[in-house]
Amino acid sequence: MFWRCRHHRLDLTREGAIMGILNVTPDSFSDGGCHANPQIALQTALSMLDAGAAIIDVGGESSRPGAVAVSAEEEQRRVIPVIAALLAARPETLVSIDTVKASVARAALREGAAIVNDITGLGGDPDMVDAVGEHGAGAVVMHMQGSPRTMQQAPQYEDVVAEVRAYFCSRHQQLTSAGLDPETLVYDPGIGFGKTVQHNLALLRALPHLVPEDRPVLLGVSRKSFIGSVLNTPDLARRSMPTTAITAWARENGVRLHRVHEVLPNLQSLRMMEAILAVD
Repeated sequence: MFWRCRHHRLDLTREGAIMGILNVTPDSFSDGGCHANPQIALQTALSMLDAGAAIIDVGGESSRPGAVAVSAEEEQRRVIPVIAALLAARPETLVSIDTVKASVARAALREGAAIVNDITGLGGDPDMVDAVGEHGAGAVVMHMQGSPRTMQQAPQYEDVVAEVRAYFCSRHQQLTSAGLDPETLVYDPGIGFGKTVQHNLALLRALPHLVPEDRPVLLGVSRKSFIGSVLNTPDLARRSMPTTAITAWARENGVRLHRVHEVLPNLQSLRMMEAILAVD
């Protein structure tokens, strides 16, 4: 199982990988405002790489419920200096740009990013597929019902698992027909993006059956509110251990890519589960 991202080809056959979250926003739900200074953002990214992150995912626009959109110019102002500094310090770093705007994706890819992580499944901006294809970038195709402003206003499904699976199959056919290499595509079920707690739990139970043609799953559950709801804890700091538990569960169920805030404990959880699975 491989993920091709420009000149990188990530081998996920036996070992999964950690994507470290680096939000350079003032309003992200967990770390908003922490990395507004590019030098602080760079040090955080380097620390995540030293802890074992395989990918750094840089985002300049919050996608938390109720988030307000920012301009492409402002988003680029936030992310491009961080990407440039990171690749200057560690040229071989696999950098992902978390954006829904093709212009921002292009700017990041020109700077050396290799992955586009798009919460609209490459469907929110009509130019996004071309932006990804022009560079041979890797792409994270996420499922979301609604938009960040509205997605948690009474989300409804007849069968959330069947509908997410159908969406992925449809998008896979559309994107490969548009010329994207299937090996560049991975799929994210969008935990917390237009889903209730029960929808999220149903998708976690169904992880092995969600994606088309044995493509990798990328899972992002780190510190999310459904964990707080299940455990009755609004405190973000108390969602770290449950996140690592989900990382282990997800790896047992085939998930190779894990997008998290805290790299080391989730990497340890991942490798421990892989050691157990190897015994079988």
